[in-house]
Amino acid sequence: MSLADRWEERVQRGAHPVVYPAIRALRHRGPVVRVPGIGVVVSDAATARAVLLDTERFTKVGPGSPSDLWTPVLGPSVLLNMEGADHARLRRALSGLFTPRAVGELVAASVPDVLSGLAPRLLAGESIDLVAETATMAGTVICAMTGLPPTDAAVRDAMTAAQSVVGMVRLHRRSLTTTQVGKARDVLSRLSAPARDAYRDGDPATVPGRMRELGLTEEEAMGAVGAFVLTGTETIQSFVPRLVALTADTGWLDRLLLAGPGAGGESGRDGAALRARVVEEALRVTAPTPAMLRAVRTDAAVGDVRVHAGDRVVIATVSCCKDAGPFDPDAPVDPAVRNLWFGAGPHFCLGMPLALAQVDAVLDALRPVVAAGQSLRVLDRAVARGVLIPAYRSLVVQAGEGVAVGHGRRAAVAT
Repeated sequence: MSLADRWEERVQRGAHPVVYPAIRALRHRGPVVRVPGIGVVVSDAATARAVLLDTERFTKVGPGSPSDLWTPVLGPSVLLNMEGADHARLRRALSGLFTPRAVGELVAASVPDVLSGLAPRLLAGESIDLVAETATMAGTVICAMTGLPPTDAAVRDAMTAAQSVVGMVRLHRRSLTTTQVGKARDVLSRLSAPARDAYRDGDPATVPGRMRELGLTEEEAMGAVGAFVLTGTETIQSFVPRLVALTADTGWLDRLLLAGPGAGGESGRDGAALRARVVEEALRVTAPTPAMLRAVRTDAAVGDVRVHAGDRVVIATVSCCKDAGPFDPDAPVDPAVRNLWFGAGPHFCLGMPLALAQVDAVLDALRPVVAAGQSLRVLDRAVARGVLIPAYRSLVVQAGEGVAVGHGRRAAVAT
């Protein structure tokens, strides 16, 4: 097992020490396996995509589906727990807010002050915990979306609030307890208070104000804000440090940081395409959405397994993605796997451009390190434990000569 694979295994097991190895073991029993008390587990990418695309037989609304988790917290009118015409209407209304251009402008307006000091600090010899810096960026974006002024305290409080709700969810639980629902609703009520004010003010310069302008009701707008806050924060805080660690462990990091429009060595369209490909491959390997849930509407088949109305389907995204091979941006892309971690069909993640815009912002902020002739190396790292989305608890990076090769918990540096 390679260095990169060993660390990714530690990250996954840190989050889910029992569930993760159990899910991975199931694929040896077949691409689709019925597990009593859990549901029908899918470990094959093509079968998973077929389920996600078949909204006639499989739904996000019903027993064991995402609606069991989120409807009590966010209400009934959220993309996470809607189907059919109502889902399509709300998605159309929101789509203009999440185009690459729109989210690029949102991120460009909200995070430069947070990220501008990263490269100067690294080039001055300082070590930086990329997990903490990414959390600050994600919290700043939360503030921009909810209308909170992005003071240090507001950023920390927004991030802590969002994490406290997401942290209640476990892969093996079908719903939150009554106590957890009450706590989650209280947290989101406090978090969305400024968003509600912004909606009522109708200022189109704010995200809630734009939602009102687009015709969303107040409750639809608050549900949308809550959903994007909850689903986006943990994902981006998990992925950015894992992207840096994975590319450092495989020798791709310096090339990734130099890629992109306006970069040094690989610039323009070719550089942007390289960055996109490396990020896509890292998303596949890290599988930031380890599992997806669907409820069965009517009797059908999932692979060779018969399912019945009311059954639960668990798509083991982590197996579907990881089994396509080790990290290799030069390898051809399997169409069945491509972007599967963001879903497929009408429920494909609307927030994907926002996540990628934040990734680009961090990479752009770190680029001056390698442009100055230094390498970004991983100095130290520790995995997060007991979290929903597998992540590093800390990832300390430093600029210097040579490349991090890493042994044990503390990375060694070859000079």
